[in-house]
Order: sequence, then structure tokens, then C-alpha cells
Amino acid sequence: MNFFEPSKLIGKFEAQGELPTKEYIVKRTIGIAWPAVVESFLVALVSFIDNIMVSGLGTYAIAAVGLTTQPKFLAFAFFISLNVATSALVARRKGEDDQDAANRTLKQVLVIMAVMLVIVTSVFVAFTEPLLRLVGAQEDTIGPASDYFRIVMGFGFFQIISMTINAAQRGVGNTKIAMRTNAISNGVNIIFNYLLIHGNFGFPALGVKGAAIATVIGSVFAFLISVASICHPDGYLYIFHEKGIKFDKKTLRSVVDISSSTMAEQLFMRIGFLVFTMIVARLGTTAYAAHQIGMNCMQLSFAFGDGFNVAAVSLIGMSLGAKRKDLAAMYGSACQRFGMTFSAIMFVFFFLFGETLFSFFSTDPEIIYLGGVITKILAIRVFLQIRQVITAGCLKGAGDTKFVAMVAFISVTIVRPLGAWVFCYPLGWGLIGAWAGTLIDQCVRCVLNSMRFKTGKWSHIEI
Repeated sequence: MNFFEPSKLIGKFEAQGELPTKEYIVKRTIGIAWPAVVESFLVALVSFIDNIMVSGLGTYAIAAVGLTTQPKFLAFAFFISLNVATSALVARRKGEDDQDAANRTLKQVLVIMAVMLVIVTSVFVAFTEPLLRLVGAQEDTIGPASDYFRIVMGFGFFQIISMTINAAQRGVGNTKIAMRTNAISNGVNIIFNYLLIHGNFGFPALGVKGAAIATVIGSVFAFLISVASICHPDGYLYIFHEKGIKFDKKTLRSVVDISSSTMAEQLFMRIGFLVFTMIVARLGTTAYAAHQIGMNCMQLSFAFGDGFNVAAVSLIGMSLGAKRKDLAAMYGSACQRFGMTFSAIMFVFFFLFGETLFSFFSTDPEIIYLGGVITKILAIRVFLQIRQVITAGCLKGAGDTKFVAMVAFISVTIVRPLGAWVFCYPLGWGLIGAWAGTLIDQCVRCVLNSMRFKTGKWSHIEI
């Protein structure tokens, strides 16, 4: 337990009051993080199972669904940036004990979301096929990929609104609400995948379209549960806390300040990931299918990083709102140390069982071979990945989003695609080279974010 000694966790910060015991630190951090870990793991597991079900249609289907990932996240970049701002601001307002301001923030963001969703989803649905061809869709994947993308994007309203409400709930530490929401919606998704992909119990066999419809049905359930969570007068977040919707300059200015930087980060990341996807797609359908399976395996490790990222945003935001920089540093360091522990577990898991994971998706000898090498890279990468995700959460929780955006530009937009291309083509390493490029990207982000956290400059930002 000395690993969580309060005096060590606060680093160069001076104690501004009584410090909690290490037992309390562990209990509170885990209390907020574990529902977020479970939620993220369930999302990854559903994606994993989803792709196993889709893989029964053939290698082309795995590649087709995978090709829609980056265009979808590009479309959602604006909304993800608003969600980061929502979590950080709601957490800060709770730390300041200003419930009215927390609810006003959520209301205003939801109105902005609703208007922008109509515009963004319409544009992306209209340009589906050119966009998917741009990222490397081949003739055998363009049809099913387009069908999947149009359905998921066309009904993206339900997913985004649910994500926004859950982001606010996480900001005030209500991570169990988000966990329950995703657990139910993911369960619904799996059931309808089973019914609609291959046509069981008399349902039509819709293939890739069926997977997309199942995703939408799951997101509708998530939407209903999320909305219900902010309609209880006993809850901290209560949509009817004040009558009507009042837009105020302070809230809007704070939302714009944080979300604009996060939007830049998201765009830098999506451009980098998009170029990276194009590099990998040029290797052919089989290589891209192996890559997509690897990405699904990687999502399992994201669960721990994402969970403690959520805890860091919430705990640091509330601590700074209460004018306790020492507690913010303490909880940020605690989250990072938990991340190190789980990284070691994931290292062993991927190193020993990597090829077994790939065998769930395919019996193709080439894919199994690539999977063995990819998961060895993933076993090493997980230490860097989890650390940088949690540290980025620490900085975002404090409102230091401009720095995180700069790191994304340097590492994801430039280092990742450049490194992947050099290893992949001039050096002739193929798909393994592309994954080596991701390892360098994670290393750069881990080092830069960690150095920033240690400076303490993030603790002086007002939002």
C-alpha cells in the first residue's frame, strides 16, 4: 500500500490541508473507476463478439465493418470534443458546489448537440461511398461497408445524446449509471446481432446490414436509459432543475474554450488514424482483416486505460473546483499507478493468449501468423497506451486541452502515419511495420503527456 502513500502521490505540490489516508485514496479511486472499467470492457467485448459474428460471413465482412470506424469517428469528432468539455466542466462545478451551473452546462450542450447532429449526420450519409473509397475500401468491401455506415450514421442521434449524458454523469462521479446504460444496450446489441446477421429464430439474414441495425437498436435502448437518468429530481443532474433553457456567456465561453482544443485534438487524431487506415488498406483485404482483428483485441486493453481516464477527469475536476491542487495531483498519480498495475496483467495476457484470440475470428494461416506478431507488439504497447490515456485524462480534467491537442498533432497526425509508411513500404515490413509505427506513436504521447503532468502547469488553468 506504500505505492499509494499520499505524501508521495502529491509530488512537488504542497499539502493545502489534511490529506486522506491511502486506504481512502484507493477506495475512492476504485469506486469511480471500476464501473467505467467494466463499461469500457463491455463495449470492447461486444465489439469483439460483434466481429466474431460478422466474421462468419467471410474476411470481406470483417474488413468492411472495420473500414467504417475512422470515418465514423471523424463524423463524431465534434461531439466527442463537447463530451470532454461536459465532463470537465460538470466535475469542476460539482467541486465548486454549484449544482445549478452543472445542470445549465448539460442543458446547453444537449441543445447544441441536437442541432449539429442533424447537419453532420446528413452530410456524412450523403458522401458515404466517396469517403469509404478514400480510406481504402475495395470492390469486395465497398457495398457492405456503405450499407453499414449509412445505417449507423443515419441513426447516430441516439448514440451521441446517450454519450453526452453519460459524460456528464461521469463528471460528477456517477459512473455506475453509464455502466448500466452500456451493459443493457450492449446486451441488446448482441441479441439482435445473433438474430439479424445470420437470420436465427425466423428473423431475416441481413449480414452486415443486420449488424448495423443491431447497433442502432442497442443505441436506442442506451438513449432511453440515459435520458431517464436525468429525469429524477433526486439526482445531482436533473434536466428540470431549472425551468427552460438559459444560455449564459460564462458557460458557453467555457464550453468553447475546452471543446475547441479538444476538437482540434480529435481532428488531428482522426486525420492521423484515417491516413494510417489508408496505408494499411493498401496491403489488401486479408491484411486489413488481420489488422481489424488486432484492433478489436487492443480494445480489451483500453478498458483499464479508459476506466482510470474517467476517474482522473472526475477526481481532478472536482479537486480543482474545491481549490485543492494537492488532491488533484494525488488522484492523478493514483490513477496512473493503477494503470501500471493493470498494464502488467494485460502484457501477460496478450503475450500468452494472443494467437488464441485471433483464432476466434479466422483459421486462415496468414491471419493467425500476423496475429501472433501483432499481439506481441500489443503486449509491449499496452504499457505506453494505458499510461498515456490516463495521463491525458488528468490533463483534460484540469482543462489543459490545448497541450493534449498539440501532442495529438505531433504524434498521431505526423509520427504514426509517417512511421507506419516507412516501416510498411520502404522497409517492406508490411502489416507488422504498420503496427511498429503505432508503437512509436504511443511512446511519444506517453512521454510528452507524462512530462506535462509532472510540471504541474495544468493545475493553474481556470475553466
